[in-house]
Amino acid sequence: MKRIALALSIMTGASGAAHAQDYPSRPIRLIAPFAAGSTVDILARALAQPLSQQLGQPVVVENKGGAGGNIGVDLVAKAPRDGYTIGIGTTGPMTVNPALYGSKMPFDTRKDLAMVGVIASSPNVLLVHPSVPARSLQELIAYARAHPGKLNFASSGVGSTNHLAGELFKSLARVEIVHVPYKGNQDALTDLLAQRVQILFSGVPPVLSFIKSGQLRALAVAGPEPSSALPGVPTVAQAGLPGAEVVAWYGLIAPAGTPRPVIERLNAELRKALAQPEVRAQLASAGADPSNDGPEAFSRLVEAELQRWQRVITNANIRME
Repeated sequence: MKRIALALSIMTGASGAAHAQDYPSRPIRLIAPFAAGSTVDILARALAQPLSQQLGQPVVVENKGGAGGNIGVDLVAKAPRDGYTIGIGTTGPMTVNPALYGSKMPFDTRKDLAMVGVIASSPNVLLVHPSVPARSLQELIAYARAHPGKLNFASSGVGSTNHLAGELFKSLARVEIVHVPYKGNQDALTDLLAQRVQILFSGVPPVLSFIKSGQLRALAVAGPEPSSALPGVPTVAQAGLPGAEVVAWYGLIAPAGTPRPVIERLNAELRKALAQPEVRAQLASAGADPSNDGPEAFSRLVEAELQRWQRVITNANIRME
């Protein structure tokens, strides 16, 4: 039996290697699990052209939005394991939604997906309306502690990344602020500008002009490094609240069981694409910083994020109705 198992293993490995030598021999679908115009869509289309040129086959972007990204990622998870259907995986569907939806999730991030490589990351920035008497993160914490329940923080919806960012901030800073969910980030931003809410975690590009004009005040970047777009704004760790980092990340994924040589080929071509100035400029326009992390580092990131958001969601008792 051991000899049979060994023979099968050798045959499987040989088959995978042969497959990789011929790969790709037809067009590749690149699934973007959010609507056209989203950051995920921008990244997918920025990569499609250079990947097509490098691989010698068309890489065709398909937008499959819905259910917080679950529909598109599930399509990748259930696709044939041959490298001809790949996708953009993100923080929400891969590491937040499993804790929000539990047994209702259509796929298992750990079991059903193969990590190809991280494409980019984008930190949030902690914003307040200028009417809030706080010019630093520590002053905001002190004010919130002195006035429990007085400050509201907006989000783009229950379970959204900026909702979880606010809950994480509440927990680490030990403050009582009230969550106000909206149907999207634009609605939340509109009410922040109108002073109907006082706090918002947001990606940098949509709010940069309001920060520069003084309509909003940036207190801290919720990322490991300062933002070049926000000179003088410290990170949350520099401002005295380590652990409050909330970074949206984007990675190339494939179905679990995709031959390792195909994963390695895709990762190598992804790295080449991300090194191109044109691609980096397109990512920068979407507020995303290119990455160079391969399959193993991507897998470690996903595992850490799965555990982290499970804790935050459980502690905050967040439930999807």
